[in-house]
Amino acid sequence: MIAWTQRLLRLGLLAAVLPSMPALAASESERLNIFLDRVHDAAVARWPEWQTRMGLKTNYDRWNDRSDAKAVKEHEITIRDLQRLRHGFDYNKLTPSAKLSYRLYERLAEMRINRFPFRHHRYAVSHLSGPHKHIASFLMNRHRIDEPADAHAYIARLRGVPQVMDQTVARLTLRAKMGILPPRFVFPKVLADIDGFLTGMPFETTSDEDTLILGDFRKKLAKLGLPKSAAAALLQQCRAALTTAVKPAFLRLRQAMAALQQQATEDAGAWKFPDGAKFYEFALRSTTTTEMTPDEIHAYGVTEVARIHDEMRKISKALGFKGNLRALFDFVRHDPSNYYPNDQIGRAAYLADSRAIIAEMRSDLGRAFAVRPKAALVVKRIEPYREKTAAIAFYRSPAAHGNRPGMYYVNLNDMRLMPKSHLEALAYHEGIPGHHMQIAIAQELDGLPKFRKFARSTAYLEGWALYAERLAKEMGFYRAPLSDFGRLAWELLCAARLVVDTGLYHKRWTREQAIDYLDKTLPDSHAVNVKAIERYIVWPSQATAYKIGMREILALRAMARKRLGKDFKLRDFHRVVLGNGALPLDLLGEVVEQWVEAGGG
Repeated sequence: MIAWTQRLLRLGLLAAVLPSMPALAASESERLNIFLDRVHDAAVARWPEWQTRMGLKTNYDRWNDRSDAKAVKEHEITIRDLQRLRHGFDYNKLTPSAKLSYRLYERLAEMRINRFPFRHHRYAVSHLSGPHKHIASFLMNRHRIDEPADAHAYIARLRGVPQVMDQTVARLTLRAKMGILPPRFVFPKVLADIDGFLTGMPFETTSDEDTLILGDFRKKLAKLGLPKSAAAALLQQCRAALTTAVKPAFLRLRQAMAALQQQATEDAGAWKFPDGAKFYEFALRSTTTTEMTPDEIHAYGVTEVARIHDEMRKISKALGFKGNLRALFDFVRHDPSNYYPNDQIGRAAYLADSRAIIAEMRSDLGRAFAVRPKAALVVKRIEPYREKTAAIAFYRSPAAHGNRPGMYYVNLNDMRLMPKSHLEALAYHEGIPGHHMQIAIAQELDGLPKFRKFARSTAYLEGWALYAERLAKEMGFYRAPLSDFGRLAWELLCAARLVVDTGLYHKRWTREQAIDYLDKTLPDSHAVNVKAIERYIVWPSQATAYKIGMREILALRAMARKRLGKDFKLRDFHRVVLGNGALPLDLLGEVVEQWVEAGGG
């Protein structure tokens, strides 16, 4: 009986009756893992775009439901599933790993429930996010066309764009009634992005170039090798969907944004929202997974800025510079040798150098890591249509089923904003041993519930990536003093982020005050600092994750090294930190503490 039950468990055929089945059929931990996997799979099944990101082709012709009714329904499901967790399992009968899964799921569910009252406090559209940017990016980078059915699904998604836009306009309208509008500077950028998207064929019949979507569809379709008549018919359907569905939908969003622009003010902080102070305090706790107050975070940032400035003064000697810190910043920023040519040759050189740096690090990982990711990593330029308002770099995770590599995107729109001094640290942060290392390994972990493989804790994710920059220094990289200066410049930015984020949202700084602080504190150009502040303004609290997360990882490593002494091994420490998926910082601390108590084996 038990053997037959175990076989059914492996086949997943008992999922419908768990967690109520008696304990004799499975251990409490097995029941929990099956329950958590079932909850995860049900969640994935409700979000078509999530399925596509995972490499699945279910609901391949649909977009996510962005309505508030959907948000309410998801809230109800979260409450129900949390109750089922708490009433369906005996925590004391779980294995240590299952207890961690229980607590992590409980924590994430509680966070989603507590976030629900603030669901309108994030901007529905900004210069960094929204369907005007997401639709093209998603189709171009996520929607593969491997067979004719995929092409039909692509066209169906184009026909579904009006619903996406109408739901977004409804969210914009509701937020505007609540007084939640982006600052005035956001609107011209969004309008320009929409206008840029609506260029080329078939939107402009006199154009010689395809619009981004038509060009992407044409290129993917060509690889199928279909008969000319079949390919022509699909291309015509794509053109029709773009002109009759996509263009009118984008114009409706444009009209809504243009109208709301008249109501916008210069106020930058979330303090202007209803319950804005409570929202920001919640956002900080969610992002940092600590109880640090805004004042504590601000003070820590000020202290770290001063420390890093002192380290930079020491490096100035290695650079052969004798002036003060501000003069050093000006020297590095204006040195022509610190920049690639602002042309296609320079862009190609930047990509090539980034790939070479990552390849060298990959070949040397064995010294610090016992486990490495299987997924490949691709270094790629951000597409021209979105690079003017995009971040300078970002990472996209590989597909869970291995049919898409991880992608490290770099913004090469203006090479004067991408100095050579910063290239090395940026590659380590976004690529290896940073985001790609951590996220790919998490997705490839065996023996864990699925949700833990895809869980996201911002302080852990960004803290690890910033830690990876420093780890590369400890491994002997940044051989050139200028590259080490760039490493410190990135850490300095992360420290300054603590100051400006809490400044904007807690101390009510203006956009100009925050920009001025970065101009006085960082070696970056004014244009770079403006772009940075405009990012933080539409993304409350996210900027605090980097230094807070790095601080905790370094503190845990120092604790483990002190207590384990000669038994401490860096490879084992990294195995523990990376071997449980992304964890809130306090849970990560407990895992490391348990490892130390067990002797660090």
